[in-house]
Amino acid sequence: MYRTHTCGELRISDAGQTVTLAGWAKTIRKFGSITFVDLRDRYGITQLFFNEAMNTLLEAQPLGREYVLEVKGTVIERSNKNLNIPTGEIEIEVKEYRILNASLTPPFTIEDDTDGGEELRMKYRYLDLRRDAVKKNLELRYKVSRAARNFLDSQHFMEVETPMLIKSTPEGARDFVVPSRMHEGQFYALPQSPQLFKQLLMVAGYDRYFQIVKCFRDEDLRADRQPEFTQIDCEMSFINQEDILNTFEAMTKHIFEDVKGITFAEDFPRMPYDEAMRDYGNDKPDIRFDMKLKELNEVVKGKGFPVFDDAALMIGIAAPGCSEYTRKQTDELTDWVKRPQIGMKGLVYIKCNADGTFKSSVDKFYNEEQLKQIAEVCGAKAGDLILILAGEQALTRKAISELRLEMGNRLGLRNPEVFKPLWVTDFPLFEYDAESDRYIACHHPFTSPKPEHLEWMKDKSKFADIKANAYDLVLNGTEIGGGSIRIFQKDIQEIMFDALGFTKEEANEKFGFLLSAFEYGTPPHGGIALGFDRLCALLGGHETIRDYIAFPKNNAGRDMMLDAPGPIDEKQKKELGIG
Repeated sequence: MYRTHTCGELRISDAGQTVTLAGWAKTIRKFGSITFVDLRDRYGITQLFFNEAMNTLLEAQPLGREYVLEVKGTVIERSNKNLNIPTGEIEIEVKEYRILNASLTPPFTIEDDTDGGEELRMKYRYLDLRRDAVKKNLELRYKVSRAARNFLDSQHFMEVETPMLIKSTPEGARDFVVPSRMHEGQFYALPQSPQLFKQLLMVAGYDRYFQIVKCFRDEDLRADRQPEFTQIDCEMSFINQEDILNTFEAMTKHIFEDVKGITFAEDFPRMPYDEAMRDYGNDKPDIRFDMKLKELNEVVKGKGFPVFDDAALMIGIAAPGCSEYTRKQTDELTDWVKRPQIGMKGLVYIKCNADGTFKSSVDKFYNEEQLKQIAEVCGAKAGDLILILAGEQALTRKAISELRLEMGNRLGLRNPEVFKPLWVTDFPLFEYDAESDRYIACHHPFTSPKPEHLEWMKDKSKFADIKANAYDLVLNGTEIGGGSIRIFQKDIQEIMFDALGFTKEEANEKFGFLLSAFEYGTPPHGGIALGFDRLCALLGGHETIRDYIAFPKNNAGRDMMLDAPGPIDEKQKKELGIG
């Protein structure tokens, strides 16, 4: 054996033992005739002590950073203890050592506070993975998957693998496609989710399915997106929405308790979609802080201020304790909302002074009593700062939602160690797409409407009012899961396809297998898919999911280490019929 113990295992109680360790030389420190080496492996760090005699050997056979070593020696008590690490009370007095493999000088320091930029670290990801910070992220990822599997197993769920090469179907994002050599001119698609397969498993009678599965979407990337990502994908039969919410709320609580030691004693709050949009401006509200949106049309219009009089919507928020903001600070906020990604033309502010008076950027148009009325609608108290945006409905609501989050960041109200989950329910079933002049599914075409809205499916004038039997699990302003009760009757599914503009021929070409399956006794069913990477990142206190994926892509969708995607040779193209 190359080792009798790991580098994170030995303690003061092991003093006197002869042990063999193996790992990487993290740091090498020479002090005259003696040398200290920190030996690192996956489990921790142990200090090695090379005395004067062994140091002579080191001069003949020198070590370098990241050399792979095997050492044999005696566990002794350290004179200069390091109580910041578990092995910090001992060291190994080396009697023998062997260089198993040398190393080039790494292109960046393999430390938590590394000097390597992200692109460089992604190019040498196998070195970046040696850093403790990255290792801890992957350890957390494993703990989350283990906790989820253990819970689902205890609830009689069965893990079933589904295919990676499937038929391209319209589910929202673009498919990644794979040309078929054996069927020239035809293509497989990589699954955006196992949606259709898990529904077919319900048809087959596997009433509790799950899979921790890779999914693929060819879409623009950002911090919480990758072209390939992982879902905790689940489906259940003979259930209603309440059963789904209770089951996966329990799973989420189990994960938090197992991985973070956090117990949620209360039920997760539930919020209808319409309330989320009204109070927070988005369907994934961060409820760690209040600062709710307040519509101000009734109290600000008709006072001679053209910006408000000409706008479709005015919304304000009350930022707590910010009435002392300087002109420079309010100008910074104005510039912030004018950025292209926010898209507003300006910002109105009202300072609610500690003495009960008001000072605003629109004093010319609003008197003290009118400013007080605005403050009352916003729920502002003395010492608060009211921020108001005005403009077109959708843009203004989105912009004030982003401003609310920005103020939450500036005021330290979005503590990553505070977790506030909730369910958002009662989503619209359809949304109107002006570009194609038709209604499209807000979730996917297999989502069932609320039972009481089923009859409205035959009347397009009612489409905007139909609510979906759908739900999202939201954590700290991030959607970490979403699902729905599915359509399980063929005639209803055909009505849905018709409502979305599919001809019967198109529906049969794309989904004929599903419609056929629905003729063979399909049970009521529904499910949910949790974004596994996002959940891990939130549990670890990070925004980017790349930190929790062993070999991620960069923001351009490239694998810097493999230099992928890349060209293929002409022979491959010819075989695939795409030359």
